[in-house]
Amino acid sequence: MSTLLEGRVAIVTGAGRGIGRAHALELARHGAVVVVNDYGVSLAGEGTGDSPAHEVVAEIEAMGGRAVANGADVADFEQAAAMVQLAISSFGGLDVLVNNAGFVRDRMLVNTSEEEWDAVIRVHLKGHFAPLRHAGAYWRAEAKEGRQRAARVINTSSGAGLQGSVGQATYSAAKAGIAGLTLVAAQEMGRYGVTVNAIAPVARTRMTEGAFDTSAMAVPEDNSPIVAWLASVESADVTGRMIEIDGSKVTVENGWAHGPSRDLGTRWEAAAVGPALRDLLAAAPAPEAVYGA
Repeated sequence: MSTLLEGRVAIVTGAGRGIGRAHALELARHGAVVVVNDYGVSLAGEGTGDSPAHEVVAEIEAMGGRAVANGADVADFEQAAAMVQLAISSFGGLDVLVNNAGFVRDRMLVNTSEEEWDAVIRVHLKGHFAPLRHAGAYWRAEAKEGRQRAARVINTSSGAGLQGSVGQATYSAAKAGIAGLTLVAAQEMGRYGVTVNAIAPVARTRMTEGAFDTSAMAVPEDNSPIVAWLASVESADVTGRMIEIDGSKVTVENGWAHGPSRDLGTRWEAAAVGPALRDLLAAAPAPEAVYGA
């Protein structure tokens, strides 16, 4: 086993299957002890009562590592707090939070129900906020007591949240929100020794299979080495970044940035907006195509 993460305590949410499972196993291979969180839901986010977290714990223990299973609903504020406390009480602290849990309910926008919107936004966006909020409070308290930890947060966004994806308005909105959350958290929590980054992973999982041809897609394990490095003490100078991973290709994404502008010096009249805005659009780079367009 590698010693890249030796002695570090990690939580990985949604770690029972797919990308999350790959993350948990990879972190353990590099020496981390892991809280393997999985609520046990179907692809559409419906509770099944069958959490595979214990199976992942068994795999980690079989390779000589240490882990504990956790079945918290990460979007439940109190359960998320208890999950963070489980890491602290079981292993003496917390160093790494990998927010990964999520599911999809794909619909064209005009066919999306309120319940579908609320469910997807809840698990992805609130499911990132709640664990981050409680972990952040712990790291702030540790820093104030002179025990600042080299803490790391790795959030999970998506190309759908960065470029958009036809038929995934809700999922895209949630993943875009995670990108914004990452930027703010990186700035606010840096003073406590915490870095916050996000990945946009590409992989053949139960979330992508059936939606389109996935035969040429990367496997979940292809994303996890990048997460392992971001979780290490070596990545202290990297924060507020979005990293897309597609098999062997790693891309640092460029998010929203100020482009061409014109200051009129006075209030704009509606009739003057069109010509001025068209000039600015002509000088700006064209946006990347929405997936599925």
